[in-house]
Amino acid sequence: TGAITSLQRQLEIRESELRRIRSEKEMLQKQLREREDKLQATFDKFCNLTEEQKQEEAVAMMEEENRSLQQTVMEQESQLAEQNKLISELQETISQLRAEVVSNRLSLLEQKQAHKEIQSQAEALQHKELQTRVALERISCKFERYRSKIIQATFSVEGSQEPSAELTDDEVLEAMQKIINERTEFQQLLRKGS
Repeated sequence: TGAITSLQRQLEIRESELRRIRSEKEMLQKQLREREDKLQATFDKFCNLTEEQKQEEAVAMMEEENRSLQQTVMEQESQLAEQNKLISELQETISQLRAEVVSNRLSLLEQKQAHKEIQSQAEALQHKELQTRVALERISCKFERYRSKIIQATFSVEGSQEPSAELTDDEVLEAMQKIINERTEFQQLLRKGS
């Protein structure tokens, strides 16, 4: 945003310079027209003199005025050429600045869009995390109920002693394995007896 503001400020300065140069160009053209009007007035003045005076003075003054006018025209044409060159450079700079402003605005829009997408993904991940936590809590509750039933079934067997403290998973598995082994041995004894 700062870059866009800076570019817009430069653009305004360049456009102001362009307006000033065009104004100077119009002033030079106006001066050229005034010179031409002055020359025409001088010519009209000589129309009222005698033919001989008219010719002599007209030639002298026309030559002087012509030299002066040619000098002025050359100077003004040189100034106009420089100003036209400067106008062209300024217009090119203005075009570049405008292109940079557009490019920066597009970049800013892309960044905003990317930020929205990332934010949307983050929200989706948060929602998924919440769902996972809920599912984990449900599984944990089911596991605890299942574990409790296993402990209850294991120690409700005749001859088993009720645990005095909370059992670890390894202790529960060990107790279950002991019951399984005892039943296996009992079945083997029954087979032998029959």
